[in-house]
Amino acid sequence: MTNSTRTGKRERLAGAAVRVLHEQGVEKTTLADIARAADVPVGNVYYYFKTKDQLIEAAIEEHGHHLDQMIQAMEGLATPQERLKALIQGWIGESDLTARYGCPTGTLAAELDKRDDGLDRAIAGVMGRLLDWVQGQFAAMGRPDARELAVALFAAYQGAALLTNTFRDPGLMRTEGHRLERWIDSLA
Repeated sequence: MTNSTRTGKRERLAGAAVRVLHEQGVEKTTLADIARAADVPVGNVYYYFKTKDQLIEAAIEEHGHHLDQMIQAMEGLATPQERLKALIQGWIGESDLTARYGCPTGTLAAELDKRDDGLDRAIAGVMGRLLDWVQGQFAAMGRPDARELAVALFAAYQGAALLTNTFRDPGLMRTEGHRLERWIDSLA
């Protein structure tokens, strides 16, 4: 087995873990579920990940990689307002998925918070990076209250994600997203 084949399977397993954990939750998900979703024989999973917690950790790393890619794409936009609105558009674009399963990172964070294994701190680190980036955008707008605004934006999204999922209504996320875009415009 070549190193690229091993890396490919590991990446497929980590990506599948993100999807399956989001759809089924941490407690209901088995290594076999993730292996099936990754199209990897279940016996091969143990070659890459000895425990479910290691797979959860890999899923958290995948969340971080996705965040890095998203931020890199948004950094190409001209103004902080455009970058923040692109973030919001991304949230709106995921409203159907959010209605079905909740926020991928937020629901994982809520589940891991109930455990005593440190994985809750790892997912908090990913969320903290996004919060810091949002704060940086508000600071670039010249806002002295950048941290408070970042928390308000993040909290509004997480609240909207929870309600969107609770009521299975993607329209709630779209409505709140458009309100947040207008709010960003009002702060400039």
